[in-house]
Amino acid sequence: MKYVSTRGHAAAQSFTDILLEGLAPDGGLMVPEQWPRIMPAKLNAMRDLTYPQLAFEILRFFADDYPGADLKRAVFETYTAENFGTPEITPLRTLEPNFHILGLSNGPTLAFKDIAMQLLGRLFEQVLEKQGRALNILGATSGDTGSAAEHALKGRERIKVFMLSPHGRMSAFQRAQMYAIPDANIFNIAIEGMFDDCQDIVKSVSSDLAFKESHRLGAVNSINWARVVAQVVYYFKGYFAATRSNGEQVSFAVPSGNFGNIFAGHVAKRMGLPIRRLVLATNENDVLDEFFRTGRYRPRKAADTHATSSPSMDISKASNFERFVWDMVDGDGDKVAALWRQVDEEGGFDLSTDKAWEKIEEDSGFASGRSTHEDRVKTIRLVKEKYGQVIDPHTADGVKIGMRLREARYPMICLETALPVKFDATIVEALGVHAERPAAFEGIEDRPQRVTVMKPDAGAVKRFIEEHAPC
Repeated sequence: MKYVSTRGHAAAQSFTDILLEGLAPDGGLMVPEQWPRIMPAKLNAMRDLTYPQLAFEILRFFADDYPGADLKRAVFETYTAENFGTPEITPLRTLEPNFHILGLSNGPTLAFKDIAMQLLGRLFEQVLEKQGRALNILGATSGDTGSAAEHALKGRERIKVFMLSPHGRMSAFQRAQMYAIPDANIFNIAIEGMFDDCQDIVKSVSSDLAFKESHRLGAVNSINWARVVAQVVYYFKGYFAATRSNGEQVSFAVPSGNFGNIFAGHVAKRMGLPIRRLVLATNENDVLDEFFRTGRYRPRKAADTHATSSPSMDISKASNFERFVWDMVDGDGDKVAALWRQVDEEGGFDLSTDKAWEKIEEDSGFASGRSTHEDRVKTIRLVKEKYGQVIDPHTADGVKIGMRLREARYPMICLETALPVKFDATIVEALGVHAERPAAFEGIEDRPQRVTVMKPDAGAVKRFIEEHAPC
């Protein structure tokens, strides 16, 4: 399996080559040259596998150059009941016949990002140890990626983490999960702006190839391909849990910010998993909903990006969307590069008259919808009253749109984003009571915090990295 850039001008590389990388040298994202296909007999054989067994089988398709024994050890050490509270790892909760929630928030930071990040921590450590190298991770988070990455990488001798987050835009619980980590290899930088400002800085710094090389920069955002692959696994697991045979189709509803989670579903569908629909749910920052309705992609400026009660989705420029467009234009890297130049120069592009639009409308299986604060509060209340379960605001966005677009004969699986305690203010508004808090997180907001506040300035971030991780 070789990987190429979405923008067509980077040498083909192996999985191990790109594991520690973020952006490709030409500014694109790494993608497989072709999608692996799982034949029906193989799919049948995978149905009864445990989560770590299934993860190993799927990852082997994409990481065929990675030593099998090392990969197996990393997978089986990651996906344990001790790490995720249950041997199922991602248990399916049925609300009513053919309508489910896939539990993805049982990991150390109570969010779906743990599922991939816990594995990445082990893979990074294995590779760095073998190569005798150190790595500086530069990332951006709208909330849950940062804490999941820092908890997966804290205390690791060969790794330092520089995580950018939007100052004052995350919940108090999310901030505490990151800023209260005492380990010396963790550095939190709060940027005075939105998530898009943080992501732009990461891309700007990573695009300086000399700086990237001299300071050994890597990535854990969903621009890192290994993270996407690790998320593919739970689409298979959810499918098997919701069906009795592989002749059935299911749909998934996915709360979407940076497009990585739902893109993993697209990968699973391309591999042959019988997915009927991938239902994308946005909040008031509805750039992607607008695209899937109209064919127009128009990222908003930071000043026009709303701060909402599902803050992890307060994103206007979704990185992984480029990977999807690359696939829809049949891997034409020059065309992708031209489209993203249009984004930079003209503020967006329109595919509604392009031949790719027919493929998107008829073959991709994507549908979309937009949810508001009022919708979230009503959905949280509805799910509690009707089904006796409490869900977080992001999951509520997915459930809201999933309910609207479900088809009676096909199971709809809504992907959980996080446990409700991470967004307690909205739970109190919806239900009048505080969210249940695991004992290990009592008083987390009161612990000492370490964070450096900065203007949205890539140069200042570079200087901070130079000071704390000199060449």
